[in-house]
Amino acid sequence: MNSAKLKFVVAVIFALAAIEAFYPALRAQEQATPLHSVWDGVYTEAQAGRGEELYNRECATCHFAEGIGGETATALSGPSFLANWDGLTVGDLSERIRVSMPPANPGRLSRRQIADILGHMLKTNGFPAGKKELARETETLKQIRIDANKPK
Repeated sequence: MNSAKLKFVVAVIFALAAIEAFYPALRAQEQATPLHSVWDGVYTEAQAGRGEELYNRECATCHFAEGIGGETATALSGPSFLANWDGLTVGDLSERIRVSMPPANPGRLSRRQIADILGHMLKTNGFPAGKKELARETETLKQIRIDANKPK
């Protein structure tokens, strides 16, 4: 192999190694930057209505009808909830619900039920409804950032 070909092969190998080294960081940064905010109307009124019925049946016993929480349950609405979840994603919240709620039988709620309950929670926290229902898929929900204050 001549010197020019060898230099070319070495350069290509070096470039591929650099891409491989930096790709996970670039991919993580891409995934860490949600495309939407809860202020963008990410649920529908109908979904929030279904979610309210589910919330009252499945969640209100511990978190109370207003979502204020209590001694054994965290707040799901208001300043305390917003302070805890500001900057995280709806996907993070969905996963928390999926793996730990209801406490006596975690994992019992379907992804659709969780999405509906999330719609109700977003409405309760004053976020606007939109024309498209909140997705059920965690990866899609991870693209929606919870912003306590409306972005400018």
